[in-house]
This record gives sequence, C-alpha cells and structure tokens, in this order.
Amino acid sequence: MPTLSVVIPCYNERDTIERIVEAVLAAPVSELEVIVVDDGSTDGTGDVALARGRTCPAVRLIRLPENAGKGAAVRAGMLDATGAVRLFTDADGATPIAELKRFEPALAAGADLVIASRVLADPAVSVTAQPHRVAAGRVFNWLVARMGLRGIADSQCGFKAFTGRAAGDLFGRLRTRGFGFDVELLLLAQISGYRIVEVPVNWTDQAGSKVGVLRDGPGMLREIVRARRRIRRRA
Repeated sequence: MPTLSVVIPCYNERDTIERIVEAVLAAPVSELEVIVVDDGSTDGTGDVALARGRTCPAVRLIRLPENAGKGAAVRAGMLDATGAVRLFTDADGATPIAELKRFEPALAAGADLVIASRVLADPAVSVTAQPHRVAAGRVFNWLVARMGLRGIADSQCGFKAFTGRAAGDLFGRLRTRGFGFDVELLLLAQISGYRIVEVPVNWTDQAGSKVGVLRDGPGMLREIVRARRRIRRRA
C-alpha cells in the first residue's frame, strides 16, 4: 500500500475514537497519516484525538467550529490529506480497517475509487445488520438508481478509498454537507469518467448510529435531488 491517509469524521464519539485511531495506526502501512475531523462535538472527542496526536505525529486533528454535517467533515479531512491513497472510515468501526486489504487489488489495477459494499454477495465476508436497516437500504439504493446513480449496489457504506488526484478533484467540487454526500461524490465520479470498483466487505451494525432511517432518510433524498440538479446544470 502506498502512502495512506485515513480520514475519520466524528461527532460525539469520545467513547470509540481512541479505539478506532489505534486500530488504524496498527494497519500494515509504511507511511500513514490519520486525520480525525471533529464535527463540532460537545463531549470532548477532539481532546482525545489531540492528546493522541501529541504522542504520535501521524495523528492530526481538524476541529470544525460547529456541527456542519458528515459530508462537510469528510470533505475537510480529504482536502487536507496528503496520501497517494485517501480513505475515509466511520468512527464506529462498523467496517474494520483490516478490510482495506480487499481494496488493494483494485487500487493496484488502476481504480480511482474503491468503495465498500454491504450488498454484493461474497461467501468470504459477513454482514450483520438489523432487518429494518437492510430493508431501508434497499429502498434507498433503488431510489438513488432512479436518480441517475447506476451500477452501484451500496452507495452509503462509510468506507471509501480514492487516489489523491480523484480525492482532490471530487471533494473540491462536493457541496452536500449532510449524510447524502456519498451519492453526490459518486455521481460526480461517474460523469467525470473515474473508474469506480465496488468491493464486498465485512461489516457489523454498531449501536448508537448517528443516522436514523426515518429521521434522516427524507433529508438525504432532498440533498441528493439538489445535488443532481447542480450536476446537471454544470454538464
């Protein structure tokens, strides 16, 4: 694996952020930077990351002054990253950092984006999710396909890797600040001709998810509709 940047967006993840950072630091990568983006947390999440950064120069903290949304947090980290490969991963550890090894063949073969999938079938992986989330995910991905995102089984898994060039371009153009940002990224990537590879991964649903199916789903769809309109106007 070449130089790797791992971006971890977080909001009130004090109880998990240290564990996730340590797991990333243990990854078998020769050159690594870990960028924790504190999205306006009120529980001291950023202080935990800052303390680790004092003892490990590979760990850096970006603090957003207020809760701006996951898309805004990931964008800030990705544009600040310097790695030849830039991965963002959720702070709950639902996808273990060890799953990065499944991305390596696609990256080595020239993929610009490699995205994790909880939907693609593979007997070598295990996905543990609550039934209502599985059903909601299927409906959401069906709707997203109707909005123009074709050939992607799972747009929302929070484990995606980009080449440095693709990350700089796509996140520079990203405008969605909330949970719907993944779809805008993938739409931008498709119309820009980037090569996207989707890879099945091990994934386990975590308690305390920040995304609620009923609470956040309608807002995400509104974000995606607005993103699609923006992209069409630019085309």
